[in-house]
Amino acid sequence: FEPFDADEYIERLAWRTPGGGSKGGAEAFDPKKLLEEFVNHIEELKLLDERIQRKVEKLEQQCHREAKEFAHKVQDLQRSNQVAFQHFQELDEHISYVATKVCHLGDQLEGVNTPRQRAVEAQRLMTYFNEFLDGELRSDVFNNPEKIKEAADIIQKLHLIAQELPFDRFSDVKAKIASKYHDLERQLIQEFTAAQRRGEIGRMREVAAVLLHFKGYAHCVDVYIKQCQEGAYMRNDVFEDIAVLCQRVNKQVGEVFCSPETVMAKLIQSIFENKIQAHVKERLDETRNSDVEQYLKNLYDLYTRTTALAAKLSDFNLGSDKHTFLSKLIKNIFSCYLESYIDMERQYLQSRSGMILQRFYDSKNHHKRSVGTGSIQELKERIRQRTNLPLGPSIDTHGETFLSQEVVVNLLQETRHAFERCNKLSDPADLPKNAFSIFLLLVEYLCVDHIDYALEIGLSAIPSADAKNANLYFLDVVQQANTIFHLFDKQFNDHLMPLISSSPKLTECLHKKKEVIEQMEVKLDTGIDRTLNCMIGQMKHILVTEQKKTDFKPEDENNVMIQYTTACSKVCAYVSKQVKRVRRSMDGKNVDTVLTELGVRFHRLIHEHLQQFSYSSMGGMLAICDVAEYRRSAKDFRVPLVLQLFDTLHALCNLLVVAPDNLKQVCSGEQLTNLDRNLLHAFVQLRVDYRSARLARHFS
Repeated sequence: FEPFDADEYIERLAWRTPGGGSKGGAEAFDPKKLLEEFVNHIEELKLLDERIQRKVEKLEQQCHREAKEFAHKVQDLQRSNQVAFQHFQELDEHISYVATKVCHLGDQLEGVNTPRQRAVEAQRLMTYFNEFLDGELRSDVFNNPEKIKEAADIIQKLHLIAQELPFDRFSDVKAKIASKYHDLERQLIQEFTAAQRRGEIGRMREVAAVLLHFKGYAHCVDVYIKQCQEGAYMRNDVFEDIAVLCQRVNKQVGEVFCSPETVMAKLIQSIFENKIQAHVKERLDETRNSDVEQYLKNLYDLYTRTTALAAKLSDFNLGSDKHTFLSKLIKNIFSCYLESYIDMERQYLQSRSGMILQRFYDSKNHHKRSVGTGSIQELKERIRQRTNLPLGPSIDTHGETFLSQEVVVNLLQETRHAFERCNKLSDPADLPKNAFSIFLLLVEYLCVDHIDYALEIGLSAIPSADAKNANLYFLDVVQQANTIFHLFDKQFNDHLMPLISSSPKLTECLHKKKEVIEQMEVKLDTGIDRTLNCMIGQMKHILVTEQKKTDFKPEDENNVMIQYTTACSKVCAYVSKQVKRVRRSMDGKNVDTVLTELGVRFHRLIHEHLQQFSYSSMGGMLAICDVAEYRRSAKDFRVPLVLQLFDTLHALCNLLVVAPDNLKQVCSGEQLTNLDRNLLHAFVQLRVDYRSARLARHFS
């Protein structure tokens, strides 16, 4: 039902009343009729309210009466429940009492029955014993092949009894029982073998349960293990065959034997000590003395596959300490090979690395020079670092850097394989030490014998600063050495660090790496510095040969048609070429560092060069054009300092052309105000009109 709305109710009532509509209609609005209708309706509502009120009171009285009746019923039920609970407790106590009596009676009956059963069993065994004593086995159980299980149980018990009898009086009967014991044992094993060949799991389980109490039970297990392996090794992959075999036997062994974990462990032990050990010995012994590389590969492969197989086998139930059990089996097979592993690894790595390097130098028809060691070489190195002088004759390498990424990749690949084998084949306690020894070999052959040697040759090939048309190949050496070192650093982080990160050897490795880097950086810095000197020497040679004194004091001041001098053009072309070479040869902050140094030296050269000439008015304008072109080349450096230096030089050149009256104003300008006055004076003195009293007076 919808909620009651008084306004809507009155509206409907007025609408139904004749003459009560608010909007007129057939009858005009009549308030008296509407009032009369309201009064009558109110009376009807009062009567209706009284009837409903009486009905509510009646229902409330009925509800109170039924609530009292229900409460009485609940009380009656509670009393009945309490009585029933008491009866239940009494019944439970009675049942417990009867049960106690029954258990006591059962114990008494068992106490009487057990001795009786033992007596019956003893009597039965004595009867069978008498037959052995008489020498004639008359009982059907010993003569009926179908009762072999029952006969086995009897003979096993008689055999235990016979062990306790004195030998001198019962030697014959003991021998007969033992003979029958071994005969039945042999028959049971034969029956088990036949059932295994037929695939009768149920019969195998029955016979194995009987043999469990015989001494030949272990022989039964051996027979089972031997037959399981018959025809199992049909693939070329013995490890895959073993995994399939063990998976199949693991499902079967639980259905046959009461202690499957023992049988499974014995099967795996047999496989490891026979099949795997023979396979490993055959694969390794044939290459151990003839092919060390193949021997190491085979050792790594066999050890990896054996440990992977052991991981699979650890999923089976092999007893409580299966991981130790499997580890011991692996150790027994590989211990004799792992003891000498690291020595053979280092021996192979030395031989292989030396061969890779020698093959490279032979391909270049290069006989490797001795770079020298000892105090004399160290003294030369210190002198070279401090004076930047080439000690010893310069050699011509014909553009050969004597660095090869192919050689580096081969060395790193051999070392990576060595690290992988080291990680797998080394004892955990020896792993950091072994990895460090491999790293030292990498440093020796890659960093010292290859990179450092190439740097030495590169340094020797750098011409003197005053050489003409010198070929500067050392930047190519820098480029390749930088690339190679990135590869070396990547292998250090990816393959060596995981092996030594948690050992004291980490400090030694980092120290050795830092030492190697610093040694190479010293030689790289020396070579780059001398190369920059050669570049400046080349520029100086161009300026000396191409720049004429008449360039800046032309005979005909009004007939100068060039934008800048030939010397400037050639120097700028040379600078642009060298800037590109530097960017191509280096990366990161090294580019800015080297270009900054080259730019500063370039500026110094031009600054000193300009001070060697006298300038007429038109010559000064041409000098400004040259410096503007030099400044355009300086922008290629992308070094703010270099550009600032050439901006200042350009401002200095303005002193060569400015009117005498404006000299002081120009000198106090933004770019020249902080410069030394002597420097400004030196540039003003280069003007051909400096001697005039007017100019000297204005600058004084």
